[in-house]
Amino acid sequence: MTRRLASYAGLAPVTRRSGTSIRGDHSSRQGNKILKRALFLSAFAAMKDPLSKANYDKKRGEHKKHNQALIALSRRRCNELYAMLRDGAYFRTPELATAA
Repeated sequence: MTRRLASYAGLAPVTRRSGTSIRGDHSSRQGNKILKRALFLSAFAAMKDPLSKANYDKKRGEHKKHNQALIALSRRRCNELYAMLRDGAYFRTPELATAA
């Protein structure tokens, strides 16, 4: 289901094909633009969090561009949001979750 939510938001990668020509994965231009923007801005604001910053730096270390790394971070936040809605739980940082 998280794949469907990411696809609905326009965060899932798509492969562009035309005949025998297959191009790599690109970000989708379709989807709910308002939700995609909200998740993108949320990921941009989350750069102050050390865990999110580490995830961003990891993607940058994999030679991803800035926007690609932010889209990956927003996809992660989309997965977290779906898990919170599915479980009916509030967001807890991993440090608080391990201490409790």
